[in-house]
Amino acid sequence: MIKKYLLLFAVLIALLIPQISFAQENNVNVAETQINTELQSEENTQKQNEVAQMSFNVGDSIIGFLKDTGFFLITQNWKVVIMLLISCILLYLAIVKQFEPLLLLPIAFGMLLANLPGSDMFHTELFSDGHVHWDIFVAKGGLIDYLYLGVKLGIYPCLIFVGIGAMTDFGPLISNPKSLMLGAGAQFGIFITFAAATALGFTPQESASIGIIGGADGPTAIYVTTRLAPDILGAVAIAAYSYMALIPVIQPPIMKLLTTKKERVIVMKQLRTVSKREKIIFPIIVTIVTAFLVPSATVLIGSLMLGNLFRECGVTERLSKTVQNELINIVTVFLGISVGATATANTFLTTQTLSIIFLGVVAFGFSTCGGVLIAKFMNLFFKEKINPLIGSAGVSAVPMAARVSQIEGQKADPGNFLLMHAMGPNVAGVIGSAIAAGLLLSFLG
Repeated sequence: MIKKYLLLFAVLIALLIPQISFAQENNVNVAETQINTELQSEENTQKQNEVAQMSFNVGDSIIGFLKDTGFFLITQNWKVVIMLLISCILLYLAIVKQFEPLLLLPIAFGMLLANLPGSDMFHTELFSDGHVHWDIFVAKGGLIDYLYLGVKLGIYPCLIFVGIGAMTDFGPLISNPKSLMLGAGAQFGIFITFAAATALGFTPQESASIGIIGGADGPTAIYVTTRLAPDILGAVAIAAYSYMALIPVIQPPIMKLLTTKKERVIVMKQLRTVSKREKIIFPIIVTIVTAFLVPSATVLIGSLMLGNLFRECGVTERLSKTVQNELINIVTVFLGISVGATATANTFLTTQTLSIIFLGVVAFGFSTCGGVLIAKFMNLFFKEKINPLIGSAGVSAVPMAARVSQIEGQKADPGNFLLMHAMGPNVAGVIGSAIAAGLLLSFLG
């Protein structure tokens, strides 16, 4: 009997085991299905979030791009439009009217680059308070910031003076040393304008930077302004080079007003021939004497005379050609672009700029007067009379001022040739303006 019950129990168990396994499998499959469903749901949610996030970022990017365009940035500072127009006018004057194109053109283009909205090429804050902020320079410096270091550190003007020296023949000055007095007299406008600018409320440093415009020497004006009043560098540079180009317009009326017909027809005797030895010794002597009298002018005078020594010594022809051409051309590009970039809307579009432009004309006018009047004064004491017209060439715009003297002289007497006589005070003016700059730096630097 017991065997029958055991057999029945075994049969029942054999029948139940497949059912239990099937149920367990169903439970496992259901669990797996639920897990897969949950995972898929999470993946779908994540994808939806990514798509939403992507859409959000694209929208922000488009808005950011639109805000970075020049059209939007102009609305934040409308003055840049005026600066762009001014730079285009200067480009026109340089290219079409040929107003000192070698330097006015890069100055104008530097102004254009610095005022383009969002260009981020020049940062005035890196040079604020009169010195370079080296601690933030590497992080924020743009292309023009690095180029401007050559201006700020006084490198470019000195290199240009080397090139000018190599292109200058001091023979007419050596032949007629009296020309040095005419060059000195033509610096009169610098000090008159200094006094006028001070009376108008400019600081002594700004007044000196404005006054040096009267020397008609662009590199000297840039050098002095960088040292004394870098905030007005753009206005001073543009005024200096613009008025240098306008010398044939500014000087003749003043020359005619201060001279008589009899004085304008004075014929001066031919200059003597200057020996090679004199031309070699001259730059050395001038450098030494200047260093003793006005040490602060040594850097400019020394650079000028080094270039001249390259020219005259006869053993450095290759160096002379290099500084006359490749060096001075490269430096002129760097100088022009970096100086022009300082004329930003915030610093240039002020009533102060208009005053500087007006005072620049005053400086040129009084410098011309000074040269002519000194020549008339010297005629009171010398038997060999000086044609006062060459006194106006004492401003250091070489050789343009000398050509103006020649043209005005020939209007009075077509047979009168004053060019070589005018070159004496003309090159003397280069020395005179550099010494005047040294004096200003000595007192105010």
